[in-house]
This record gives sequence, C-alpha cells and structure tokens, in this order.
Amino acid sequence: MMKGPMATPNPIMCSDGRLVIDFLAENLGLPLVPPYIGRGNNVSFSEGVNFAVAGATALDQSILEEIGIYNPQTNVSLGTQFGWFKEMLPSLCKSSSECKDFLKNSLILFGEIGGNDYNYPFLDGMSIQMVKSMVPSVINTIGQIINEIIELGAETVIVPGNVPLGCLPSYLSHFIMSTNDDYYDPKTGCINWINKFAEYHNQLLQVELNHLQQLHPHATIIYADYYNALMQLYLSPQKYGFKSAIVACCGGKGPYHYGSSLQCGYPSASVCDDPSTFVSWDGIHSTEAAYKLVAQGLISGPFAIPHINELCTSPQRKNSVHWPFFGSNFEKIVSIMKF
Repeated sequence: MMKGPMATPNPIMCSDGRLVIDFLAENLGLPLVPPYIGRGNNVSFSEGVNFAVAGATALDQSILEEIGIYNPQTNVSLGTQFGWFKEMLPSLCKSSSECKDFLKNSLILFGEIGGNDYNYPFLDGMSIQMVKSMVPSVINTIGQIINEIIELGAETVIVPGNVPLGCLPSYLSHFIMSTNDDYYDPKTGCINWINKFAEYHNQLLQVELNHLQQLHPHATIIYADYYNALMQLYLSPQKYGFKSAIVACCGGKGPYHYGSSLQCGYPSASVCDDPSTFVSWDGIHSTEAAYKLVAQGLISGPFAIPHINELCTSPQRKNSVHWPFFGSNFEKIVSIMKF
C-alpha cells in the first residue's frame, strides 16, 4: 500500500497514495493496516489486517457467471474475504467468549463493497434493467455477512454506500453522449441515470441496515455516505483545491483521460503533474487528496452518524481495540486495528 504521492503508472496501484482507511488509522494514532494477502511470515495482525483484493465483488463468481458476468481481475468475493477473516480470528483469540469480547471492542468497516458487481456488467454492455435486478442480491449478501459478524460478537459496524458512479471517468468515457441535454448534470458533468442507479443501491442498503439495526439493538450500525462525501467535490471542485473532478489523473486519451484500451498502469499511459488537484486517480478510484476529504467527513461529519470521533470518545468505547474492514480494491477491505 502506498504511503505518499506517486506519479508513475503502476498496474497494482489503485490510488496515488493513502486511502480512507489510512486516514482513519492516522486519526486514531495507529500504524497503517497490513495486507492479509502477500503477508510476510512475521506480520502481526494484532493492530490491523486488510483483506482487500482489487476487483473483488460482493457476489460470488459462480453467481455472477450464471447471469453472464465475468470478473477479469479476480475470483475473490466478500464471502471469500470473510472466510479468510474467520480462519484468522483464532490466531487473535483463543475461545468463543474471548473472540466475542475481541469483536465487541472492534470497529468493523465493510467496503465500499458492491461497486464491482455493477462495474463489470455496465462496462461490458449489460442493460440497466439487468444490472438493476442484481441490486437486491448484492444488498442481501452484504447484509448476511454483517449479520453473521454481529452474531460472532461485533457491536460497531460502518457500512459505506456506493460512490457517484456517473461521475467516474470510466463511465463517462464508456457512455459518452453529446446530443441529450438531460443526460448530464449541468452542475457536475456527471451522467444522471448512472448516479440514480447508485442512489438506488444506497437506498436499498440503508433499508437493509435499518432492518439489521432492529434485529441487533445492542449494536451500532453506521451508514457511511460515500456518495455525498464525494458529490461535494464534484459540485465544487475549486472550493476543495481540485482543478479537475471528472477527468482522470492517470490514464489514456480522450476528454476524460480514460480508455479501456489504455488505462493507468499500461506502458503508454500518462500521469498528470499534480494528482492532488484531481479527484479521480485512474478513472475508477480516487486520489489521495479526495480520499482524505472523504475520511474527514466520516471522522468529524457530516457523512457518518455518529461520527467516528464520537465513537472513540464515548465511555463504552474507551477500551476498544481493533477494527476489521471488508471490501474491494484497497479501500473496499477488512482490517482489525487498535484505537
């Protein structure tokens, strides 16, 4: 995981620097979270573990393939990551009661997860009707695993929603249109119908989280509003120091500096001079500068209620020790860390 600015295309980098999880860790005075995949023999997960895999989906690959969706990057799903978590847990706690206490004093962040379930079919030409029909299954999968980890003992869970997909250079390049005045939001340049789809996912996710909260009144389940945390950057990029919100820093040609045949990491790809002035890093993932602002919105508000700072200072959380994070890419992860 990168820890500073980067100006060279690299096929394994999903940003130019730190991610939301890194800023959360730094805010709590903790080290950056080590990855579970590719770990060394002497790596300790007592202060954190990251199960993220670039390209991971919420739905299992077998389910996606049944409806004609193929993941070109990985066969890892949220279920796979959660399986790794359960395999690792006994190394951190020795009994069921000890593990329950361990998770009771944990903050669990799921995702953002689910975006890749939609990215692959949308960018492969599947209709909005077909992709929209997948949303309940994606939400149900996320809900099932949240429910299971709460039953294992977790009491504090943060679940991010989907980002404004219609503002991503990958979507803007794929669905480019110049003749329909209602196609783009005049304030942001984002594609309206794709953002409405992301909002639909987020609405169903919040319904599921409310249901889980009713099932587990002792737990604190927090919806992290990534959509509006990023939308403020798309609406007022100059206010936050960005010169470009919907053009990728690292990528290929075209109005959005993105193309499926020339992406960030390819030998011929080019990189902007200053990633901190861009919201998008590679057309799909954000830059360190954008992630920092998203994290601030979760830590101090208004995009997570209660704010993470409130959780850390409440009397019942003073002795909390760990966090798991589940997701796709580096930012959609499972980590356990002290705070």
